[in-house]
Order: sequence, then structure tokens, then C-alpha cells
Amino acid sequence: MSEQKLAAEVRNEFGKGAARRARRNAQIPAVIYGHGAEPLHVLLPQKATTLALRTSNALLTLDVDGAEHLALAKDIQRDPIAQIIEHVDLLTVRKGEKVHVDVNIHVAGEVAAGAVFDLEEFTVLVEADATALPETLTINVEGREIGEHVHATDIELPSGVSLLIPEDTVIATVSAPAVAEPEAETAEAAAPSAETPAE
Repeated sequence: MSEQKLAAEVRNEFGKGAARRARRNAQIPAVIYGHGAEPLHVLLPQKATTLALRTSNALLTLDVDGAEHLALAKDIQRDPIAQIIEHVDLLTVRKGEKVHVDVNIHVAGEVAAGAVFDLEEFTVLVEADATALPETLTINVEGREIGEHVHATDIELPSGVSLLIPEDTVIATVSAPAVAEPEAETAEAAAPSAETPAE
């Protein structure tokens, strides 16, 4: 995983009004915390931060008044409608330090003919070096037959990455395609025709 470098400014104003002003100025309020240090409140450049955080578990190098902080985004708050980033919680990390993160599952291969797979776990918790976090972890379903399961032990783990979930956790299941139920007749079609009016 490559580091993303961002220039950050110390934030001295707080509250909803200050946050709105920051967003009008194309900045995102954030806080850097961890390792027993006092939380450091900063403003991040909106465009560059949004691009950097498209990658899961992005490692950020933040330049704050000439001092560099290596950090991971632990919580990203977004506007529920516009989906713009409103605030970021950043955890300070050190090179060589082990951290616990959720990593997305990527599925490779094709199941056997006539079968489909269902992903039961979309992410898994792992321990890895803070500077070598995988963006995704792969399971291979090539040739899997109906009734088979893909377990945590089937995940392809890069060197230095350890699973923090039980080995027998089911990650995906292979089953027969669901058969669509025949559509029920409409009430109108099922209703008896009206009697001919009496003369």
C-alpha cells in the first residue's frame, strides 16, 4: 500500500458553524489521536482527502506545520444524502507497528456450472503491519460445487497478515440458483366475471 501525503492545518475553531465554514473553504475537519498524545484537531484539503480515502485502510502522511504524522482513517463521517466527507477520525501509527483492520473480500474464479455463490462475509478482521495493509483479501471459488463452503482458512493471506477471526468462519457458500416462484394470479384475473344484468 502506498502512502498518501496531505498537507493539514491546525484547527482552532470548533462547532457546527466552524465546520460549515471549513467545508465552504473546501476543507474537511479531522482529529488525529493515539499513542497517548493529546488529540490534534486539523483541517484537511477536501479534494485530495476524498481521493485518498477511496482506498480502504488508506495510510496517510499528514504534514502539520512541518511535523509529519503517519495515520490511518478509523472513522469517516459522510453526509447521508450528498455523501461528502464531513469529518475524519485518524489513528496515529508507527512504521513496524501491528494494527487491527477490516479488509474487503475479493472473489476470484467461477463456480461450477449450475451453481452460484453467496458472500457471507464482505470484510474480515486481520492484524498487519500499519505500513503494509492489504487493500483486499482474495478467496478463489473456481470449480466449487453446490453445497461447498469457503472458509476463513481458504483466504489467500499476504506475508505478515494474520486472521483475527475463527478459522472455520464461513466466508462464502455455493448453492443452486434460486427458483423464482410463479407469479400469483391477480385478483382481477381470479375474480369471477360479473353476471349479465337481468332484463
